[in-house]
Amino acid sequence: MTEDHAGSAAAPFDSGEAADVRRLWHDLGLPGLIDVHTHFMPKPVMDKVWAYFDSAGPLVGREWPITYRADEDVRVAGLQAFGVQAYSSLVYPHKPNMAEWLNGWAADFAAHHPDCLHTATFYPEEQATGYVSRAIADGTRVFKCHIQVGDFSPIDPQLDGVWSQIADSQVPVIIHCGSGPAPGTYTGPEPIATLLHRFPSLPLIVAHMGMPEYTAFLDLAEQYPNVRLDTTMAFTDFSEETVPFPPEARQRLLDVGHKILFGSDYPNIPYSYLHALEAITRLDLGDDWVRGVLHDNAAALFGIS
Repeated sequence: MTEDHAGSAAAPFDSGEAADVRRLWHDLGLPGLIDVHTHFMPKPVMDKVWAYFDSAGPLVGREWPITYRADEDVRVAGLQAFGVQAYSSLVYPHKPNMAEWLNGWAADFAAHHPDCLHTATFYPEEQATGYVSRAIADGTRVFKCHIQVGDFSPIDPQLDGVWSQIADSQVPVIIHCGSGPAPGTYTGPEPIATLLHRFPSLPLIVAHMGMPEYTAFLDLAEQYPNVRLDTTMAFTDFSEETVPFPPEARQRLLDVGHKILFGSDYPNIPYSYLHALEAITRLDLGDDWVRGVLHDNAAALFGIS
C-alpha cells in the first residue's frame, strides 16, 4: 500500500496482494470472503484509535504499525479488491453517552455500503436497553462489545436488559473478552461463563479466539450452542510470538470448526491481510475446514447467499 506525504493512502492497495488474496479463496472454490471483524468508525474516533496504537499504549503493549492506514473510501475499496463479500463496522464506546451516537453513525455507514453488516454497540448505562431495542428494530445484524477498552463488567446489572433482548433476537455479539493483547479489569473467561450461565442462549462470537485464554473459551464454545469464535489475529506470526495457540488444542479446532469465523481486525493490523489468511490455511486442517472459516460459517450465520 502506498502513502502520500500526509500519511493517508494515495492509491488503494497493492494489486499484487489483492490478486494473491483473490487467488487464495478462488482456489478453495469460494465465491469470496466474509470478514466479521473489521473496523470503520467516525474519523475523529478512528484517528484517536490509531494514535493510541502509535503510542503503544498499555492496552496494546508493543509496537503496532497500522498496515492499512488510509481514508475511509480507500479502506472500503481495499476490501472490495480482496473480494470480501461482507464485513462489519465494529464501533465501541470507551465512556458513557457515546454508544448511541456511534450506532447512528454505523447505521448511516451500512446504509451507504451494502456489503457492510449493519453494526451497533452498547455500554452499561441507564439508556442502554432503549437504544439497543431501537438498534435491533432498525435492523442491526451484529453488535460489538469491547470489555477491555470499555473497562466494564459484562455482568453489570445495567446490561441485563441488553443481554435479554440480544438472547431473544439472536443478533450476534462480537465480544472482546479475552485478556489479550493486554489484560483488562474485567477480561477473561470467568465473567463470560457467569454471563452464559444466566443467558445460555446468547449468540456470542468471542473475538481473537479468546487469546490468550484459548482453551477456556473453546470450552465455552463446546458447552453453549450459540457461542462462536473469530480468528482475528490468532495464528499469525505477530501473535504466535507472545501468545501462541497451544498445539495440543489443534484437534479442538476441528471439533468446533463450524463455530469459527474469519476476522482480520482490518485496517488495524501490523501485517498484511494476505498473512491473516495464510495463518488460517497453514494450520493444515483441511480445505473443508478453511472454507467454513473463511466464508461458509459466517454465510450461514448471517444469511448471506
